[in-house]
Amino acid sequence: MVAGLLLATGCGDPATAPKASPAPSAEKPAAAAEQELKQFAAVKGEIIELTPAEKKARIKHEEVPDYMPAMTMNFTVKDVAELENLAAGDAITFRLNVTEDSHWIDQIVKVTGPTQTVAAAANNPFPTDKGWRRVREVEPLDIGDVMPNYSFTNEFGKAMSLDELKGRPYAFTFIYTRCPIPDFCPLMSKHFMDAQRLLEEMPDAPEGWQLLSITMDPEFDTPAVLKSYAGRYKYDPARWSFLTGPLIDITAITEQFGLMFYRPDQTISHNLRTVVIDRAGKVHSIIMGNTWKAEDLVKSLVDAGKVTPATR
Repeated sequence: MVAGLLLATGCGDPATAPKASPAPSAEKPAAAAEQELKQFAAVKGEIIELTPAEKKARIKHEEVPDYMPAMTMNFTVKDVAELENLAAGDAITFRLNVTEDSHWIDQIVKVTGPTQTVAAAANNPFPTDKGWRRVREVEPLDIGDVMPNYSFTNEFGKAMSLDELKGRPYAFTFIYTRCPIPDFCPLMSKHFMDAQRLLEEMPDAPEGWQLLSITMDPEFDTPAVLKSYAGRYKYDPARWSFLTGPLIDITAITEQFGLMFYRPDQTISHNLRTVVIDRAGKVHSIIMGNTWKAEDLVKSLVDAGKVTPATR
């Protein structure tokens, strides 16, 4: 067990994972016209990093009243031309646009003259990490590798381990209940809700299938909080569990699949991973990003359910 500084990529960014095909970057402004659109104008921020090729801008921003606390987030940029003549360190204002399942920013304006650094950490909602956390050395996991055991606590406060699911196909993803951006954690939960419905309607669904949502914010996401959150997604507790556990264990399992979260400024920033385990207890697929559909997950679980269980 070693102590180390865990750096994360920006929220929603794909990171490299062996043998996993990255999904294209998600952007759904076209769908916004068909959904209720919320707009938050003149949000103050400071550019941390720009990646125009991915239509992303990582911004340390102040509180967005009635929506999200001050934090550092990777935002989707609708028109990359707005990033011209901008650089890391620039103070800006921007408009945040949010629909049911997507977001983007526009009206990006560089603030000239004397500026004050955005105090994102002053209202930090994630105070325990302090930029450092205890981590343990783990090996990356790839398709075909045996899934090691991890122990968690479910939304009912009961212990649950991955070893209990041996011989059954299951999928897990990572969320936290305070995640404000609709096409990050909320979209993962919506995908799982849709996958649950499809599987329950299948006459030949794989026997014993399970879905697991693992929190990245264990201090806040207690079993009671997770149970309340789960209710938003019409979950069936017999098929879908919401899990918390020691931060050192959650850090380990996320690192094994190339998901990193938290940053030295203590705000949760993360990429996305969804993993399917087959009946033999091996990694069947690693789904990166947020552009996959529930049907993709169901197909992978069906295929994982056809694998012969390992003999003991």
